Amino acid sequence: MNDTTVSTQDDVTFAVRGRLGHITLNRPKALNALTHDMVVRIDAQLRRWAGDPKVETVVITGAGERAFCAGGDVVTLQKAGSASPLTRDFFWDEYRMNRRMFRYAKPYVALAHGVTMGGGVGVSAPARLRVVMEKTLLAMPETAIGLFPDVGGSYHLSRMPGQIGVYLGLTGARVKAADLLYSGYATHFIPSSLLPAVLVALEREPAADVMRRFCAAPAEEPALKPLRSAIDRCFAGDKVEEILAALEREGGTWAEQTHAALAKMSPLSLRVTLRQIREGARLEFEDCMRMEFRLVRRFMKDHDFFEGIRALLVDKDNAPQWRPATLAEVTSDKVDAYFAPLTDEPELNFED
Repeated sequence: MNDTTVSTQDDVTFAVRGRLGHITLNRPKALNALTHDMVVRIDAQLRRWAGDPKVETVVITGAGERAFCAGGDVVTLQKAGSASPLTRDFFWDEYRMNRRMFRYAKPYVALAHGVTMGGGVGVSAPARLRVVMEKTLLAMPETAIGLFPDVGGSYHLSRMPGQIGVYLGLTGARVKAADLLYSGYATHFIPSSLLPAVLVALEREPAADVMRRFCAAPAEEPALKPLRSAIDRCFAGDKVEEILAALEREGGTWAEQTHAALAKMSPLSLRVTLRQIREGARLEFEDCMRMEFRLVRRFMKDHDFFEGIRALLVDKDNAPQWRPATLAEVTSDKVDAYFAPLTDEPELNFED
């Protein structure tokens, strides 16, 4: 079959080649960060390809050498302000897209070749085949910007072995390919030099066969593996204070650095994140997404997200003034209110 370009909009492109539907995130100067328009168009294309018998596999990649997708376009959300409909519509459409990817009837393959953060995790973690490479660098850094690891983080992080998901979700620690295989985020490692050949093979062969043929082992050992027992000890608590106390007891460079990192995060974000991961372990994917939509709506009406983006990405003074400023000031009632059902607007649904 000849190459068929379905769309050539600048920020995301869609093409059909042979049996393959190919999504390319195409904002390399912005590290392929997702805009609302990109989300809407990706979701619509996934619906179309689901009913197209010519398309047997769907793959998503990022343009450029640096990033697969560094997240959502949070600066635009911050500038729009809490009263803007965008702060609702973006997450409503993004979470529905994430769920479509998770339940997609055809093989959905993510080739996460570079920086993969936030929304980039959201479009790769739901994939049936999640491929990492030597330059893959993944993180969920939302607690540093006054948010929480959304886009399915409550589901994916809670299913990592031991307390690894809690550690990654609270600290925003950056991890590479070997750790992504070790944690269960990734299903395969493929050297980036083979990426063009992999894409050609996916045009002609079943995705599982292509992965078996091209997959390899990363050169590095997982950095998390020697830390696993300490992570499991220190992050087993159901209260953030218990985790901080465990890190103090643990001692040593890793524990001290981790304790210091947590001290910089939004106290509200830390409390919400720990609870969402604990609750996510008992929920199906759709229920995780409904819970996360409740949470994000509350964050969009509060202070810390807008302050975190200002401090880290707009003014870049790296001095966010969190409200509440301490863990002690984040009451149980406030956290409970974040998780409560929505009463003044619709709950997230997945009706097409």
